Amino acid sequence: MTDASTTAELGSWAEADERHNVALLLVDVIKAFFNEAGAFHFAEAGAVLPALTRLLEDARSGGRLIVHAREMHYPGLADLEGTKLPRHCIAGEFDAEFVPRFEPVEGEVEVRKRRYSAFFGTDLSLLLHEQRVRRVVIGGVKTNVCIRATVQDAFAHGFEPILVQEAVNSNRPHLHDATMEDVERYFGRVLGLDDAGALLRGKRGSA
Repeated sequence: MTDASTTAELGSWAEADERHNVALLLVDVIKAFFNEAGAFHFAEAGAVLPALTRLLEDARSGGRLIVHAREMHYPGLADLEGTKLPRHCIAGEFDAEFVPRFEPVEGEVEVRKRRYSAFFGTDLSLLLHEQRVRRVVIGGVKTNVCIRATVQDAFAHGFEPILVQEAVNSNRPHLHDATMEDVERYFGRVLGLDDAGALLRGKRGSA
């Protein structure tokens, strides 16, 4: 049995921050999509960067939990995604690097994923539950692949996913539109950038 003196020596765990009831999750803001030399670059990808920048600034201003999820595969090992996609996002290589100014800073969390969803095979759900997160504001690429998979898993794990209209896109607009409709109808909410920013900053009367 641990006595009081031993407990004092060990220190104590941090308490959950009430501001973390809303978290920001950025998905795959990496060079594979946003740099012209990236394996999955598409011309429209860069259109979301201003909105992602603003969400990041708002979340930092509001003291929110910020999670940066990025795809990263092991070099030299078999991977099931290789049956569907060309070689990409290998650890230590160009594709897997964060877009400049989107690297996690102190106090922010990086989650490395090997499937489309930021939840599958990672500790993201555990992390969010421990911080008492209820709503997750999500931005990144691509709407119909990694974003959709992440939204569905967020809902399945008991969180309300919130997609930001200006902060997600795809090189297949019809699938982007279908995903946005499905999210609003079945999984969570779709908000504009102003409402999402107000939610992250913690302004009264926000969505």
